[in-house]
Amino acid sequence: MKENEGGIEMAALDGQVALVTGGSRGIGRATSIELAKHGAAVAVNYNVNKEAADATVKEITDAGGKAAAYQGDISNRDRINAMIDQIVADLGPIRVLINNAGATADRTLRNMTYEQWDRVIDVNINGTVNVTKKVWEIMGEAGGGHIVNVSSIVGEEGRLGLINYSTAKAGLLGFTKTAAREGARTKIHVNAVAPGFIDTDMIGGLNEEQRENLKKEVVLGRLGEPSEIANVIRFIVTEGTYMTGSVFNVNGGMYM
Repeated sequence: MKENEGGIEMAALDGQVALVTGGSRGIGRATSIELAKHGAAVAVNYNVNKEAADATVKEITDAGGKAAAYQGDISNRDRINAMIDQIVADLGPIRVLINNAGATADRTLRNMTYEQWDRVIDVNINGTVNVTKKVWEIMGEAGGGHIVNVSSIVGEEGRLGLINYSTAKAGLLGFTKTAAREGARTKIHVNAVAPGFIDTDMIGGLNEEQRENLKKEVVLGRLGEPSEIANVIRFIVTEGTYMTGSVFNVNGGMYM
C-alpha cells in the first residue's frame, strides 16, 4: 500500500490498466483477480470461452474491483489491434501486460503435423509479439510499464512429446531478454515467469497415476496452484523497479 497526498492508503496498482491475455482460466484467471485486488483495472482477454471470462470479471467486480472482458485470438493481428484500441478507449492506457495466452498440441516431432506445429508457434510466439508490439508504443507514451511473459519449465529443460510447446516457451525467454534491453529506454520492464507443473486445465485430463508421477519430479512433492504463479507476477509488476530481463522459476524445485 502507499499513501496519496491526502494520507489515504492506495493500492499499489491504483489508476493502472492491466491486460491479461488468456485471462479467463488457470494462471490467467488467478492473475486477473490478483492484479485487481491490488487496484488495477483489468482487461480480461479470452478467445473462445466467454462464460469463463464473464465469471472472472464478475468475481472481480463483486469484490469491488474493476474489470471487463475482451474477446480476441492473439494470433489474429488485426483483431488484437482492434481489441487493444477498445481497451484503451474504455479503460485508459495499458501500463501492465501479462502475456499468458497459449496453445498446445502435444506430439513428438515424428508424429506432429505441420498444422500442429504452426498453431502452437503462431499463438505462443507470434501472438505474444502481436500483443506486445501494439502495447509497446502505448506504454512508452504513458511513461513506461511492466510486461510479464508466461513461459514454462519445458522451455528451459525440454520435455518428451512437447517439442512445439517447448520450442515456443524457450523462444519467449529470448524475446523477454531482448525486449528488456529495448524497453529500458522508455522505462518498460520486461520479465518472465517459468511455471512448473501447475494444477490447471492443461493437466486436467491426466489420470491419478499420471498426476502422482508428475509430483515425484517436484522437490516439494506437489503440483503448484495458479494463485502461486499469480502472486509472483503481481510481485514483479508492483515491486520490480530494479528487475528486467529476468526469468522467475516457480516450479517447486524442479529446475535449480
